[in-house]
Amino acid sequence: MRIAPPPPPILSYIFSLLQKPLLTLLSSEMGAVVIKLIALALTTHICFSITSSSSSLYSVSASVSASDDRITELPGQPRVSFQQFSGYVFVDHNNERALFYYFVEAETDPASKPLVLWLNGGPGCSSLGVGAFSENGPFRPSGNALVTNEFSWNKEANVLYLESPIGVGFSYSANSSSYDGVNDKITAEDNLVFLQNWFLKFPQYKDRSLFITGESYAGHYIPQLTELILQFNKKEKIFNLKGIALGNPVLEFATDFNSRAEFLWSHGLISDTTFKVFTSACNYSRYVSEYYRASLSPICSKVMSLVTIETSKFVDKYDVTLDVCISSVLSQSKALVPQQMTDKVDVCVEDETVNYLNRRDVQRALHARLLGVNRWLVCSNILDYELLDLEIPTINIVGRIVEAGIPVLVYSGDQDSVIPLTGSRKLVHRLARELRLRTSTPYRVWFAGMQVGGWTQVYGNNKLSFATIRGASHEAPFSQPERSLVLFRAFLQGKPLPQDF
Repeated sequence: MRIAPPPPPILSYIFSLLQKPLLTLLSSEMGAVVIKLIALALTTHICFSITSSSSSLYSVSASVSASDDRITELPGQPRVSFQQFSGYVFVDHNNERALFYYFVEAETDPASKPLVLWLNGGPGCSSLGVGAFSENGPFRPSGNALVTNEFSWNKEANVLYLESPIGVGFSYSANSSSYDGVNDKITAEDNLVFLQNWFLKFPQYKDRSLFITGESYAGHYIPQLTELILQFNKKEKIFNLKGIALGNPVLEFATDFNSRAEFLWSHGLISDTTFKVFTSACNYSRYVSEYYRASLSPICSKVMSLVTIETSKFVDKYDVTLDVCISSVLSQSKALVPQQMTDKVDVCVEDETVNYLNRRDVQRALHARLLGVNRWLVCSNILDYELLDLEIPTINIVGRIVEAGIPVLVYSGDQDSVIPLTGSRKLVHRLARELRLRTSTPYRVWFAGMQVGGWTQVYGNNKLSFATIRGASHEAPFSQPERSLVLFRAFLQGKPLPQDF
């Protein structure tokens, strides 16, 4: 038997909330979150004293101590001086719903560096496989080994990668019904509970400056999580939130998606005729809306057929300049050997990541297990996400975050046709105008590594910023790691992007 820990800090906050009339509390927006936290905190206090002989996963993930989650060494990794941790954090003990995380401390002086939470999008794609092992983590798979990423973000911060929502990657539920009907609200609440319980494992980070970053559909995840954090902080400051950064984010359905036609046309990927029908007969937001409602009209079907044929499946829509990985396009079994490339970017890195994370020795080192699935996948095939949430704008939430005094950075890899920079730039400029934020840094070039890194514009003395990353894809740290790191460093420090070499 383990000695039960003292009541978690969140209990004092929960008890203060319970002084309110019960019906008032339960009918409020925070009611559902509070109920989750009550269940979590009580089971944390009671159940952590119990060791489970039937499940090694339970005994590892239920431990309050971070030492059980420490990674001794990942198979094939180079020698490093920083610590790594990974494991499970319960967000719902009753249904045994647990989120998987991978945490890397800063390369140097982690005690003085901020904490950064990284979320990938999808919805339903892995922050472990995409963010940590393909983009900005300390290693990238190469054959049977890991190679050092010299532009890892843990040079500047302690970085926490979260596989969210439940059903993504190694995150799991004992009840498969938990994978059905998942939506933005559930995801935000689970992520909030995860953070609260993660701080029980790592109390030394509780008061650390916290930044939340991510890309793509994290344009939904992050603003909604941030709003919950701000609501909690009004009652009792639990999170020392200092800023959020959104990469190629989905912020407003129509603006983001309808920017695609102009991007494809201006890059020579579709003809004048197709551009005309793609902007008049059926734009992309209409097509997606009809598709997700299973009511695809003949005209939209025809238009998208034209677009698909002209853009070609051999052009990566997430980076129109990047050669595709042939094995990913034609076969999931890697029957074809990818052509040898001279580029520094490994265009088949996703295949290598999938292979690496499906190795049993790697899963043991990560304290991870596959539950309910046969293989770890980059994007979940068991998660039934409410895709109509895509149409709900989050740019208005971003506005409230800015008004609350939290700096917001929106950045765009400029070779992404999925969420093009033109839509993001338009949304940020419109938001600045609505918030009456004056331009404090006019649109200008910025530099990284003796080259142009991109362009930037800042509003309201760093309250709201927009930046492009030149030559970058939808996953900017993957295709332009050095430029992304320069941007990340400036964001954490609250400093202007470099104006010269």
